[in-house]
Amino acid sequence: MNDVESHVALERELPGEPPPSDLNARARRVLKHLDAVLPDLDALYRDLHEHPELSGQEAHTAAELARRLKAEGYEVTRGIGGHGVVGLLHNGDGPTVLLRGDMDALPIEEKTGLPYASHVTTPDGEPVMHACGHDIHTVCLAGTAALLARSRDAWRGTVMVVGQPAEETLQGARAMLEDGLYARFGTPDVVLGQHTAPLPVGAFMHREGVTMMGSDHLRVRLFGRGAHGALPHLSVDPVVMGASVVLRLQTIVSRELAPLEAAVVTVGIFQAGTRANVIPDEALLELTVRTEDDAVRARVLAAIERIVKAEAEASGAPRPPRVEVLESTPVNRNDPALLRRIRDAHAGWFGSGALVPGMLVTASEDFPRFAQGPEHAVRTAYWFMGITPLKAWNEAPGTTPEEKLSHVPGPHSSTYAPDREGSLRKGCESFTVAALACLHAGTASRDS
Repeated sequence: MNDVESHVALERELPGEPPPSDLNARARRVLKHLDAVLPDLDALYRDLHEHPELSGQEAHTAAELARRLKAEGYEVTRGIGGHGVVGLLHNGDGPTVLLRGDMDALPIEEKTGLPYASHVTTPDGEPVMHACGHDIHTVCLAGTAALLARSRDAWRGTVMVVGQPAEETLQGARAMLEDGLYARFGTPDVVLGQHTAPLPVGAFMHREGVTMMGSDHLRVRLFGRGAHGALPHLSVDPVVMGASVVLRLQTIVSRELAPLEAAVVTVGIFQAGTRANVIPDEALLELTVRTEDDAVRARVLAAIERIVKAEAEASGAPRPPRVEVLESTPVNRNDPALLRRIRDAHAGWFGSGALVPGMLVTASEDFPRFAQGPEHAVRTAYWFMGITPLKAWNEAPGTTPEEKLSHVPGPHSSTYAPDREGSLRKGCESFTVAALACLHAGTASRDS
């Protein structure tokens, strides 16, 4: 099969019909309701942003999403894989399109100065903030669900709305699937997701193939021999051992991988000791590894274990170190034909000028778990939507997106503050247009 035949075959195999020439007309019929739902969406956004919930604790967010889905006629089930929410809307024969939004926040102190900024803390005083835009995701999910429910004459098929918990810990998607998401509600034909990005509001980024790296979360425990800080010669110092490990790990990407092989190794936790004058018995490191290729991943993980063991042996450690992989998530790989369909639909609705060239994102997501159907892989498409206020973007130094991105707040920043009105409007539009591009056109009745 040549490239042209392969492309045609992929397009033919996509669920639903090819995006019809009247897609924009159908989108206008659906999105005419947007102004009517925006006030409620704005109130919901302010509520969720002001009252964020950490991974696994999304009870209020889930309740608000479920309440809105029920009001629009969806069959709603809660408590899937934790606080996961599933809403089903059947509207005649056609494909099943899963729309996914994540709901959890991060342990970060908000410093945006917004009137609806979070002041939430956990019982032990840990601050909580929506610093990754999951409040935007949830609200746009609710908005798109409402728009489709109010315009059932514009499409046919089944919409499956999924509010996912615990994305930040990379556990929620797997938990929902293991709790029977597909077994209980059916395997969708396609899964769609979008994520906020520090691009200017109204801009969208799509990338065929790998769009986000896979990740591994590792824990390393180093064993030494403690002593008084005044008698270091009696110790095997795990702090020095750990410092050597941290430095040597930085050479994996710079010296063991080819220049065009992509990977990121980051040590985020280094814990050892309780007093300045006590050399401890142990040191603990936790790190993340990001890769876009399975072979590179295997080499990086093997190099980490080799380096940790070698440094422990060189230090005279009394026992071998322990290296554990705590959590992994696959590469986020877009189905090429489906991604082209979504990108073309967005270009037709927003104009090609709203689309920026796709870049590989080195962060990771558990969204690709939804591609793992029980009997066959499920096609997925995932894109990025800009949320940076235009004034902030225009004033940022630089002339290219790459230059400006380093000067505006990004995800996991204490100052991450989306353009609220623009992000909600554009996010609902992009999710709705993408859904319509995958659903059948038609005149199914409201009661079908």
